[in-house]
Amino acid sequence: MAMTKYEQIAESLRTRIAAGEFGPGDLLPSGRDLCEQWQVARGTVVKAMEALRNDGLVVSRQGSGFSVAEAPVARPAGGRRAGSTRIGGGSPYRRLGTPDRAVPPSAVADALGLGEGEVALRRTRLMLLDDGTPQSLVTAWFPAEVADVCPRLSSAGPIAEGTTRYVQRETGRFPAEGMDVRSVRLADPDEAALLEVTEPAAVSVVLHVAYDPERRALVCEVGVTPSHVYEDTDNYPMGHAS
Repeated sequence: MAMTKYEQIAESLRTRIAAGEFGPGDLLPSGRDLCEQWQVARGTVVKAMEALRNDGLVVSRQGSGFSVAEAPVARPAGGRRAGSTRIGGGSPYRRLGTPDRAVPPSAVADALGLGEGEVALRRTRLMLLDDGTPQSLVTAWFPAEVADVCPRLSSAGPIAEGTTRYVQRETGRFPAEGMDVRSVRLADPDEAALLEVTEPAAVSVVLHVAYDPERRALVCEVGVTPSHVYEDTDNYPMGHAS
């Protein structure tokens, strides 16, 4: 499907940011410059910037326009419904360690369709609450067919545009369907230490899988959240009684 003009502008800026042309805190081209460059009305540029802002990629600077976000946000695992944004439910995070390749747990291997002993790329982040204390431990597993063509996934630094956008740009594959499996168990010793809870500690676990239109897995995330900060709210319509 062809991209609309505002999507083309937003994608062009994402690519320029990803390439390092604009770094954290740098001002982006003005709305006037973008209007002239793309021969569009101001409303189209505003819509493009709003798309980038919803991705957590840019922030508004009073009287100056938009700049690249200095502290990228991420979301806990799961709940990636169509139309959701990175800043909706997103929060600061800390990257843990360096991405590596390992044999994932059996549930993750099954979700990714991996054979016995097959490795995947592992990226781990610790989501933080406003006061800087741990909110959720999230481990993302990427199958080799994705990781091999997306070298930045192996980098320890954050991917400002988000892994979903980056993977789509590098592979042409995008998430069309998601599956979340939720369960409850006790934290293991490593999880308890990172989440700063005393054992035994109950945790909520969500296993999230994103599939492309051909139902090939793009990523499997496992989010572990301690019970004292876990909350799940869902708003939905209800029919009138007849």
